[in-house]
Amino acid sequence: MEKGELKILNKGEEEEMELQGYQFCRWRLALVGFGVLCTGGFLLLLLYWMPEWCVKSTCTRTTARDAEVVLLRSTDEFRRWFLARVRVMLAPGSNPFHSLETQTTSPPSSPSSTPLANGHTPHPSDGSPAQELIRRFSYYQPTQIRYFTFHSTKYYWNDEMQNFRVLTGLEDLEASCSTIHSEHSAGLTRNQQEYRKLFFGVNEIAVKVPSVFKLLIKEVLNPFYIFQLFSVILWSADEYYYYAVAIVFMSVISIATSLYTIKKQYVMLHDMVAAHSIVRVSVCRANNGFSTAKGQLVRSILYPKPTDFKLYRDAYLFLLCLVAVAGIGFIYSIVLSVMNKVPAKTIIIESLDIITITVPPALPAAMTAGIVYAQRRLKKIGIFCISPQRINICGQINLVCFDKTGTLTEDGLDLWGFQRAESGRFHQSEESASKENLVKSQFVACMATCHSLTKIDGQLSGDPLDLKMFEATGWILEEATEEETALHNRIMPTVVRPPKQLLPSQPDESAEQDMELAELSSLYEIGIVRQFPFSSALQRMSVVSRTVGEKCMDAYMKGAPEVVASLCKRETVPENFAQVLEGYTKQGFRVIALAHRRLGSKLSWHKVQNVNRDYIEANMEFLGLIIMQNKLKAETPGVLQDLSQANIRTIMVTGDNMLTAISVARDCGMIPPEDTVIIADAFPPHDGQAAKITWRYADKPSRTTRLEEISISLEHEGHVEEPKTQELYHFAMNGKSFAIIAEHFPDMLQKLVLHGTVFARMAPDQKTQLIETLQGVDYFVGMCGDGANDCGALKRAHGGISLSELEASVASPFTSRTPNISCVPSLIREGRAALITSFCVFKFMALYSIIQYISVTLLYSVLSNLGDFQFLFIDIAIILLIVFTMSLNPAWKELVSRRPPSGLISGPLLFSVLTQILICLGFQIITFLWVQKQPWYEVWQPATDVCNRSDHLNASEHNSTEKDEHNIQNFENTSLFYVSCFQYLIVAIVFSKGKPFRQPSYKNWPFVLSAVSLYFFLLFIMFYPVESIDGFLEIVCVPFEWRLKLFLIILANAAVSVLVETFILDIVLWKLAFSRDKQANYGVTPAAPTPQGMIDLQAYRCLSWLCPRKTTPKARYMHLAQELSVDPDWPPKPTTTTEAKPRPENGSAYQIIISS
Repeated sequence: MEKGELKILNKGEEEEMELQGYQFCRWRLALVGFGVLCTGGFLLLLLYWMPEWCVKSTCTRTTARDAEVVLLRSTDEFRRWFLARVRVMLAPGSNPFHSLETQTTSPPSSPSSTPLANGHTPHPSDGSPAQELIRRFSYYQPTQIRYFTFHSTKYYWNDEMQNFRVLTGLEDLEASCSTIHSEHSAGLTRNQQEYRKLFFGVNEIAVKVPSVFKLLIKEVLNPFYIFQLFSVILWSADEYYYYAVAIVFMSVISIATSLYTIKKQYVMLHDMVAAHSIVRVSVCRANNGFSTAKGQLVRSILYPKPTDFKLYRDAYLFLLCLVAVAGIGFIYSIVLSVMNKVPAKTIIIESLDIITITVPPALPAAMTAGIVYAQRRLKKIGIFCISPQRINICGQINLVCFDKTGTLTEDGLDLWGFQRAESGRFHQSEESASKENLVKSQFVACMATCHSLTKIDGQLSGDPLDLKMFEATGWILEEATEEETALHNRIMPTVVRPPKQLLPSQPDESAEQDMELAELSSLYEIGIVRQFPFSSALQRMSVVSRTVGEKCMDAYMKGAPEVVASLCKRETVPENFAQVLEGYTKQGFRVIALAHRRLGSKLSWHKVQNVNRDYIEANMEFLGLIIMQNKLKAETPGVLQDLSQANIRTIMVTGDNMLTAISVARDCGMIPPEDTVIIADAFPPHDGQAAKITWRYADKPSRTTRLEEISISLEHEGHVEEPKTQELYHFAMNGKSFAIIAEHFPDMLQKLVLHGTVFARMAPDQKTQLIETLQGVDYFVGMCGDGANDCGALKRAHGGISLSELEASVASPFTSRTPNISCVPSLIREGRAALITSFCVFKFMALYSIIQYISVTLLYSVLSNLGDFQFLFIDIAIILLIVFTMSLNPAWKELVSRRPPSGLISGPLLFSVLTQILICLGFQIITFLWVQKQPWYEVWQPATDVCNRSDHLNASEHNSTEKDEHNIQNFENTSLFYVSCFQYLIVAIVFSKGKPFRQPSYKNWPFVLSAVSLYFFLLFIMFYPVESIDGFLEIVCVPFEWRLKLFLIILANAAVSVLVETFILDIVLWKLAFSRDKQANYGVTPAAPTPQGMIDLQAYRCLSWLCPRKTTPKARYMHLAQELSVDPDWPPKPTTTTEAKPRPENGSAYQIIISS
């Protein structure tokens, strides 16, 4: 193996990474240490932020086998770098699955001939289990096991693979149950248990809650806080203490809030898994600790992927631009100061000060304000957030996936009725199961036994469906007491029995016979011997029971009708099973099938405890159907209508039957009744035939399929599409078909999700895969669910909102205490308001920096600067007050059909920022040059008096005693100070947008009060100078006529800014060129165009003719829609079959075949 060879970890999996091996290099370590000392520790910080630089600057490349440090890089779109130390563990053997007696006396050539298993392994030290075992088996030569830990997962070196790998235990061995039983039925010896523990560790999910100190260090080392520390030190050196204290105060509050939130999340996660994670197994270990499904969920919470949002990426680009501007000012100030022979200390402080002016240290706190306010408003309406950064992303959501049961519909199910089957034929449907003629039937026995109910404090508790089904029988459930369990060595089963009044009455023959019959009747009980719990993957559960007095046991099963029927004898399933089932599901009922099997008399209690589930759940006899009614929640139709009017797509993803899901989708308005539903049934390759998809209508379509004239206008398109006739259709599929299409038709899947509305019988991992597929075509996806099986999807979505406060709430960024979907539009509205607030604040802070940068740069040219108290007044009295009040605008009261922009690098925002910069620059230059042209202008001296004030002599005497070392007091400074102060307020008002995403600014009374107060104060000190205020702000007196001219400059500045921002940007460019309304309204009938809309359309066409552009849609789903709109074979017709045609060079393709 060559040095520098790149290894791939977890190939083909979600956590796929590239790995490179490195060894420590002494001279590089020494050089880096010297650099750390020379830079005062800054180099160490840089290496902490950049793992790649850290490894490459201190190590040399080597093979992965000999590595002391591994450098990891994710292969996803983020391409993040990580480093990990390679450690060596000494063990008496190399294979945890081999007996210690079979281990060789020397390290084998392939120490991991059978892959090791993962787990928590203590580093060997005196007294550790590893050393104890090695001493115990001292006649063996210890084996070195190389491994590293990354994200709570251990990767062990494997000589055969020549790579590190995660080990999953028995899955690697492909061991059968019979092998495990034959080899380990007696359990493991104590030595073997300790030996395996070296590799596997304790089978627990250990969520360590870090100390406050560790969290503090990690938070403080954030680059923004380091920059703030640099700024505070610089300002202190320049004796600018007041603002430095203000920044420190804000930073402390921000850090404290962040630490409290993070600590609280760790504690909550720790408490959630602590009570459920420890499982002791002494015979074998398969998925262990963090390798289990719950462990993987916890790992995904502990180590989340970074938030990929255009706003944050653009913010960093914008900051880089500000840094570049600061660099220009830095060089300019140095050259100017050197030319004017300014002292070195002043040059250093003033040139570095330019950087803190251009890149404002208060920016992080200002950007966070809008999110904090939105989080507070969400909390008031019962929506709690554990990931505040997701609030902004929710403002971009244009598609929401909903679970069905408990989310769109009521959580509980009502028993509508049941339909028994005997001898392969259905009976008529019945309403009540508590009848005398049914009490001893196998159907009712199945209802009474096939569940996972238990008693807690005397009350039945368990799955709501099980509870409804059991209550419908009227039977009684009794569990063994602790005394009985201890007495009978834990073999006392749960017993169910009917009440005496339900048992059929016997004929009167004799008193003796009556007594015997009464005894027999009272003994009619069924004991539940073993349970096979419900599995969402298998879509069924079963039990083994025994009726008192019977020699043979019975097996009962309930589950999805299609699954249960497939496990029953064919002759017991009615011929019209599919038609009856379809009839119920089309009406929106949830249907459960029951089945029974009489087990052989040789099957004892002990054998049942070890029998395979597949043996029990085979050759069953079909008993019939239970029909459950699941009502829509009252809020569901209205919320879905609001989302539809806002051009937000809605999708149902459920574990329920497909036809039931389609019926519910029609009832709630997700699918209009006149729209066509096309079901995609996919079949895997079989007998040499390729995988294929058959297409069929869910309902018989009418002769004239509904066609609508809709205009599909694509976002960022340079031309307007003519109205196009398009059929409104929706795709529906089940989880099995989804998996086959994802594997054999990956390019087809993206087209299907474009119009896919119902996804039924979806397993939890398939829900997550659907979210990823939708995100893969550039949808911003929301997910709303209430169960543990929604956890993965809730976490993966851009905005996941849980209606449950249990497990799902830990994985979900948002949790609603309102148990219905009305929280979804509220979250999107608040997200849009927070997103627009972020844009407003960022634009305002950028203009604040540039305005102050322009003022300082102009003053540097006359060897002047703003005074400390002028900086203080601007930074605290104006900027902080305005920035924290302009973020208070609440969300607009309804969802509109257009979305806010997703990034700062967009036409309207760039135009807005650049034009305002040019306007402010222009008016400041005019002020600077014009004041120097005034007839009364002269270089200001303490004795200068251009105001003809009567007390100028006293003032002159006072001023003459203080030497102005920094040349703060002059006419240029005073004029620019007045103009720039008004410019901050002008851009604050101009940028503070209201409708259609936020409430108007005039309803934000703190902002209005702050702005009016500042305007009044600035006008007052400008027209009516107060000597104490002028002295504090280091303002000089100027003639009244110049104050009037300054006022005219300010009015002109305000007029131009408002005109450009409000008229040109909002009316012309925003509506006609950059409108977010230009997104496809797929499947949504638009309202009739208004006269204003027709005017805008004609104006847009005119603008397009003047400025022609040819661009393709940026969003992938829009690009696909554009392609499909001209595809004559789309959507597929019900008379066609799509077959997979593999092509290695392109991955996969498909061919549409017309069926006869």
